[in-house]
Amino acid sequence: MHLKFNFSKFLPKTHTKGSTPGTVKYVGEKREDPVKLQIIDYNLDELHECTIENLDEFKPYLEKNTVTWLNITGVHNTKTIEELGKIANLHPLVLEDIANTTQRPKVEDYENYLFIIIRMLDFDNEKREITTEQVSIIVSKNFVITFQEKEGDVLEPLRNRIKNAKGRIRKLRSDYLTYAIIDSMVDHYFFVLEQIGEELEKLEADVMTHLDQKTLNIIYRIKQELIILRKSIWPTRDMISRLERAEFEIIDDSIGVFFRDVYDHTIQVVETVETFRDMTSGLLDLYLSSVSNRMNEIMKVLTIFAAIFIPLTFIAGVYGMNFEYIPELKFKWGYFGVWIIMASVGLGLIFYFKRKKWF
Repeated sequence: MHLKFNFSKFLPKTHTKGSTPGTVKYVGEKREDPVKLQIIDYNLDELHECTIENLDEFKPYLEKNTVTWLNITGVHNTKTIEELGKIANLHPLVLEDIANTTQRPKVEDYENYLFIIIRMLDFDNEKREITTEQVSIIVSKNFVITFQEKEGDVLEPLRNRIKNAKGRIRKLRSDYLTYAIIDSMVDHYFFVLEQIGEELEKLEADVMTHLDQKTLNIIYRIKQELIILRKSIWPTRDMISRLERAEFEIIDDSIGVFFRDVYDHTIQVVETVETFRDMTSGLLDLYLSSVSNRMNEIMKVLTIFAAIFIPLTFIAGVYGMNFEYIPELKFKWGYFGVWIIMASVGLGLIFYFKRKKWF
């Protein structure tokens, strides 16, 4: 039995030993995709959406009285991160954390802006596994900057709400936009949990009927995915708890109630993950018990056969000895008599075992 369990994915990756704090070095999956810069600038009456070629085009938005959302896809390009750090006056440690895609969710206050890290989770239907991506968020009074590792996210419904001016998002400032981004990601956790729940339902039916290596591998894969979920959600809950208390000047007190709602969602996600972990452990125990029971049934059948043939082997061994003077050797009906005795012993043992309900 060989199980491939990748423990290295749970270990934090760090910079090269001896590097200076604040060194912007990409840590993550190797990528060569071009960096994509998307801007959505809006207020209650107007909306402007565009893709810019370089960060110099972003400078005018820093002084505008509108809400500007700059989404940067491709943190593997550290030059872009360093250039933005100069334009937006970001701390070197913030730039370092943006490029290191193995950070745990957190929120840090840098007076003029907040720095937030959250994990964006999705479910790959083809590979039947969870995909995770770090999203870094810079929140200032007039703008929000998000950093993604790769193209494609769960924020398209939010973009449509902004474009269609649905709800209160166009009426409020950047702190509400930050809430909406985090809320969209946390809500998508429930979709991921639904997929894991479906996997567990299938396993419950398979674990009793398909006791093979494939079933065992699926159980271990789900255990691995639940570890990823737990590592992402627990610190997210703590991070949102701080935002919910509105202990930062950039977050208005009126927005705290919205973060409270997101916090409740994270509690539900945490409870569901813990329930799924218990279910997975139960399925693993049931699988191992079923394998053990099946082995016991096999051993019982083999033991019954052995018990039947032991006396028959003894009889055959006695009359198979090469002694000259064995009384029954000259008996006319000796051969048939031995067969009758052996058959009687065998049938008698079978009847006895059945009466005892041993099989």
